[in-house]
This record gives sequence, structure tokens and C-alpha cells, in this order.
Amino acid sequence: MTTEPNTDRGKPGEPVTVNNRSCNWPSRPCVVVCIDGSESDYIEQAVAAGVMPWTKKVIEQQGSDLRGNCVVPSFTNPNNMSIVTGVPPEVHGICGNFYYDRDNDKEVMMNDPSLLRTPTIFKAFQDAGAKVAIVTAKDKLRRLLGNELSFAGENSAICFSSEKSDDVSLDRNGISSVLDMVNMPVPSVYSAELSEFIFVAGVKLMETVRPDIMYLSTTDYIQHKFAPGSDGANAFYAMMDKYWAMLDDLGATIALTADHGMNAKHDDSGEPNIIYLQDELDKLVGKGRSRVILPITDPYVVQHGALGSYATVYLDKDVDGPEVVSALSALPGMEVVYTNEEGCREFLLANDRMGDLILVSDIHTVLGTTEARHDLSGLEVPLRSHGGISEQIVPLIFSQTVSGLDRSSPLRNFDIFNIVLNHTEAI
Repeated sequence: MTTEPNTDRGKPGEPVTVNNRSCNWPSRPCVVVCIDGSESDYIEQAVAAGVMPWTKKVIEQQGSDLRGNCVVPSFTNPNNMSIVTGVPPEVHGICGNFYYDRDNDKEVMMNDPSLLRTPTIFKAFQDAGAKVAIVTAKDKLRRLLGNELSFAGENSAICFSSEKSDDVSLDRNGISSVLDMVNMPVPSVYSAELSEFIFVAGVKLMETVRPDIMYLSTTDYIQHKFAPGSDGANAFYAMMDKYWAMLDDLGATIALTADHGMNAKHDDSGEPNIIYLQDELDKLVGKGRSRVILPITDPYVVQHGALGSYATVYLDKDVDGPEVVSALSALPGMEVVYTNEEGCREFLLANDRMGDLILVSDIHTVLGTTEARHDLSGLEVPLRSHGGISEQIVPLIFSQTVSGLDRSSPLRNFDIFNIVLNHTEAI
């Protein structure tokens, strides 16, 4: 690693504005953590079990324990990008992990920076002179999070993923020899170690580079497998607690949130509760006259089989939309079916990146395409997934006391930088 420590801490009194939101310059390092898939119950039960002593101290004595709503669809990409831009998907444009480009008749992964319509908080702070470091679990997010950052010169940003930690360079990631720094092998993408690697790296970077702004974003492999309060979940949260304590000891202010929650999506026998939307639509309007898009889809589907509680549907122009809405709304397990205009207004989404219909299933039901297209052989445990309104409430926990918040409307996970930089005592 050939980076220099950041010894010039600050420009106090010089706020940084991005996407019409102004954030104060941190007087000490600020670490924002996105715990993928972490409904509040995971933390509450781990604290009650006595395995998160630092978090217990923060909640009960030192800091603030709040709740907020994530973006719907409650998936990784739209929520991470909302967090790091401070605005919803209708502004930044990332409305899922995956979408259908109707004009070019292509189904597209939403991990290309060209799809992002706004700058990030990281870009604004780097332009103002801040040292920025970003470590994420999966490389699908790395390019979006690092969009427009400079990886050259004295103020180079650092941005890399655990998944590709053996393939980093100064010109692309702002860092070299990550494996030597962390002293861990590259973790499996389906492991708790993929997230632990992030925190080991975060502590090392705080000890050496000491960034002004650090963002650490995990993977939800554990939450897909283990319910809150289980041994597997508690062990994972104990691990994170240990590294948060280290970052605290190093003088950082820490802010914790999640991109979404997680719920069981199966019946009492452990069988998944699935509505196969494409099968239903083919029966309803005929084959080839509709297209179901599942925005949960990404390259990592073993733990969820590309099944989540949110979908969007594209209909041929001559299909009777109101009739389809009525029929799909009546399906057992369906929570709501919106038109494009209704759904985008309700969830603050970009109309041009959504289908004609937006559908959300209930807390214990997921949406699929056709039964034949989903391979569930990789599910090692009964299905747990996310995507719907039922996974919307997430933690907002701060290592310092929060004050002066406007609570006239619900807090959102994408308020986290505003809160930690403008409303905590230590900043």
C-alpha cells in the first residue's frame, strides 16, 4: 500500500453541498457503515444476548439509536446509492440491481456508473479536499460508489471491494497490496469473511491513511441464512461490534444503517411462498405480451434464487392494464399493485426505469418469473429475502448523541450523512 496519512483534518466552517444538501466538514474521521440486510431486530437481539458490548454502550450511554425507512425496492444498489448521494432513486436514477432498457430491448445490470444521474457525497468532499475511503463487499457496487473520484495525486481516493481485493491498482482503486495490508486471503463471495475483510481493512486504513470520510458496505449472506437471535447471526454481529469498537478507539465518529431488512419467505414446512408472475401473466394475457423484471437479480443469486418481494412488469400496448392490475392484486400473497405513475410517486422512483406496473408482495411472499426459470437448488436453508415494504424499517445508530433533527417527516437511511455530519456532538 502506497498511501499517505491524512494529517490535515479540516476546514471547519466550510460546509460541502451536494444534491441540494449541505454537510459540515468533519472535525474527526467519519465512518458510515451500511450493514446489508440488517433489520433492527438483528442488533437488538445480539445486544440482548450480550455479544455486542460496544453497541450496547452506544445505545444506552454514548450515542443515539434511531430508526428510518429505506428505499423501496428494498435492494442493495438503489439503497446504497441513495445513502451515498443523499437523495432517492427518482433523482440518482438507480432503481434496482437490474432493469429493462425498453428502447434497446435489453435487460441491464444497474452497476454501470453511466446510469448514475447525480454526483456522490464522496465526489463533493474529495473536490473540497477531503480524503475519502470506500470498502465494499461485492465488486458490483464498487464502480458506482467510486464514480467520478480521482485516484491520482496526493488526495487520491481509495475504493475497492473484498471480492476483488487481489486485483487492485493505484490508478483504478487508489491503493495497492490490499491483501498484505489486511493479512487475509480473498474471501468467498458466499461467506461472513467477505464482510469481515471490510472491517479489517477499515481499521487498517484508519490507523494509516486516516480518511476524513469512510464508507463500509457489507454483504447480506448471513442475513439470508440466519434469523435474528440465532447463533449464526449473533456471531456475525459480535464480529462487527469488535471492529466498530476499534474504529471508535481510533477517534472516529461511527454511523450505522442498513440498505434493507430481511424476512422469512416460506411456509411452516420451509417451502418458499412464491408467486410466479410470468406464469400468471401468460395465462392472463397470453405468452409474449408481457415481461416481468425482478430487480433483485444480480450475479449472486445462490442465497435467494433471484426471488424478492418486488417486481416490475412491462405490458404490450394493447393489453388491458386495469384488468391486469385487478387480477394480479387478487393473487394470494400480493400486497399492492401500482401503475408506473402511482408506484414511482409512492416510492420516489425514476419513471423511465420502471415498467408499466410495480408490484410488492407481502412480508412472507416473494415474486418470481416462471417456475422453470428459478433454480432453488442452492438454497441451503428456508428462503429469507427482501425487496418489499415489509423490509423498509432499518437502524440509524450513531456513536455520538444526535440533536436538532427535523422530525416532521420520517427519517430515511439516506439521511445518514446529513445526520452524522450536521447533528452529532463530536462533529
